[in-house]
Amino acid sequence: MKKFTFKGVLDGFRQSVQPQATRQEQEIQEQLKADHFTLKKTFRHGFPYSPTSFAFDPVQKLIAIGDKSGYIRILGKPGVDAHAKHEGESECAVLFAQFLVNEGALVTVTADDTIHLWSIRQKTPRIVQSLKFQRERVTCIHLPVGSKWLYVGTEKGNIHVVHIDTFALSGYIINWNKAIEVVRTSHPGAVIALCDNPLDANKLLIAFECGLLVLWDLKAKCAEIRWQAAEAVKSLAWHYEGKYFVSSHTDGSICSWPTRPQPKPQSQVCPHAKINKDGNAEKCKPIYKVDLKSSTTGETFTIFSGGMPSEKGSKSNCITVMVGKATTVLEMEHAVCDFITLCENPWPCETQEPYAIAVLLQYDLVLIDLLTPGFPCFESPYPMDLHESPVTCCTYLTDCPSDLVPAFYSVGRTTTSKKSCFSEREWPISGGEWSPASCSYSEIVITGHQDGSLKFWDSGAGTLQILYKLKTAKMFEKPRTHAAQAHADADNPLAVHLIFLCSESRRLCVAGAMGQVMLFKFRKVESTSEVLVLEIPILYENFDDIYGTSPECDFLTGHQVQKTESSDSDKTTDCSLKVRFGAQRKPPGFQSQLVCLTTGPNRRNVQVTSLCISSSYGLMAYGTEYGLVIIDIIQKICLLSVACPDLYGAHDPYSRTPKSPKRIENKEEQSRSPSSDQINWMELSHDPDHRQCPALICLPLNLLPV
Repeated sequence: MKKFTFKGVLDGFRQSVQPQATRQEQEIQEQLKADHFTLKKTFRHGFPYSPTSFAFDPVQKLIAIGDKSGYIRILGKPGVDAHAKHEGESECAVLFAQFLVNEGALVTVTADDTIHLWSIRQKTPRIVQSLKFQRERVTCIHLPVGSKWLYVGTEKGNIHVVHIDTFALSGYIINWNKAIEVVRTSHPGAVIALCDNPLDANKLLIAFECGLLVLWDLKAKCAEIRWQAAEAVKSLAWHYEGKYFVSSHTDGSICSWPTRPQPKPQSQVCPHAKINKDGNAEKCKPIYKVDLKSSTTGETFTIFSGGMPSEKGSKSNCITVMVGKATTVLEMEHAVCDFITLCENPWPCETQEPYAIAVLLQYDLVLIDLLTPGFPCFESPYPMDLHESPVTCCTYLTDCPSDLVPAFYSVGRTTTSKKSCFSEREWPISGGEWSPASCSYSEIVITGHQDGSLKFWDSGAGTLQILYKLKTAKMFEKPRTHAAQAHADADNPLAVHLIFLCSESRRLCVAGAMGQVMLFKFRKVESTSEVLVLEIPILYENFDDIYGTSPECDFLTGHQVQKTESSDSDKTTDCSLKVRFGAQRKPPGFQSQLVCLTTGPNRRNVQVTSLCISSSYGLMAYGTEYGLVIIDIIQKICLLSVACPDLYGAHDPYSRTPKSPKRIENKEEQSRSPSSDQINWMELSHDPDHRQCPALICLPLNLLPV
């Protein structure tokens, strides 16, 4: 019987890549055309990028979020999620948004000073009317509940009135020179806020940038009362009885003003100001928005954002709730863009009965329960935390086994402890109608993240629901600092770059930023064991040695694979990643079985460029910029570790000259943004020492004699 060696197998590989001059390539007539395919956006998941505006319909229970790119997102009950975009010149930031309460319509103002009227009665929102301001910039809008008149404040200090039905200017204008005092000689500035009296819709309250407050009589077309604040105004809010209102200011104060002329506010407080040693109040940050709501029990809720002390180390990004003499400060994880108080009663002239606060953050949407002591947050049913850690890769699986999604859900529910900090009440945004899509097959989305975690999502019903979370960082020790100068991805060494899941055998392969390849096996029970580590070098060989007189596989000299337990991995390799030593507790779910630490010439960390697994053959293969590795996942040994020049032999189309590793001295030169990473990757593709293995080769083991 003829003896087979690795050298013979490689000779067959080399012959397969040699150009065949006599072979006639058969032309294939392509029957498919571009017209046969269509691309359609079905769903969008995650949080809007850079939100800029916020609106709420208290009757329909819908929330609208506008962002700086001109997108509008409308959220209701879980599954109700509509997207729309401003087109043309209005494809810019959405500055303001306000619902026509219980009418299925939405008003938006974009940065090009255009006001749009949206209809949301159909599945896809659409613009039905638009009105552009040519000479003035829009600074605020106000639409009273049940009114057909939209008040528009401008940068020049004028207020225009738009009729909602015709969406045209009515001709009624409140000019700034008529609103100010006769003796005033300076311009009051832009209109900051507009608010009508809850008991008399004929009285409109106007706040100018300079701190001037004017109560305007719409019928008499004159200013009824004027007040002058000591600091610039940021927002206004009426008490439901209409006897007084409050204003927030840039010095962190809240002033209360009665509906009668007086030179000073009735009361002025700085809720978070501290008294220093000299007996003076310390400076505070501006209170950007204040809201005043009342309940039938007689309690008055004063809710505002900002106003924290200006000193270093003080809290920021806070929402403050004042009820009577009690003050509660709720610190947010991200910057506060806006907030809205959710009330049972939409009419401002009655007790509103506040029950929640919707807070729009820079990267999240938070709802606070006002009816539960301590004001806990509601648990969000939307996948707003999709980018909790930046997504670095994504895999989409269809037609999965029917028991795979329930299996992920069961282990995800077991391993994730119930967070007691959430409110027990139901999510209050419950508007809209939605029917789950009847899908005959399962759909799973797997996202890999920068911190080394993987999230498994069920996307079969149109929504994105979290099933299970796997953390690969638990397998490794904390990376050493000296490695930060030796690798471009050292800032995020655990970042997931490639994912491959065999849904039949439930084996998972994950490749990381530092060339680590991890193999997981799904199990429903907890176990405790050590992690097996394979240290696999990929080295270049001299071509003369390959074709020497020895019939055996001489090129394997130097490609010695070290098989160690995790307890010895830190002693036998100087890779920047170290597998944790000793037995590890592995909860139900994907449990680690094998870690491959692959290095290139001069102990360089490699980039894994392709990854696959064959459960039927018991093989895992991955390609790197330096070569190819094939692993027997049953015996957990390396079958093949071959460099690209050794694989191609004399017909290698690339020229590779090994060189010493390059140390980056300046940390600022390390790529941090996605654009620079793409540029660096293009540079590597032209570097003769950084060639990627173009394909993965599966060995037909049934043809090799044993």
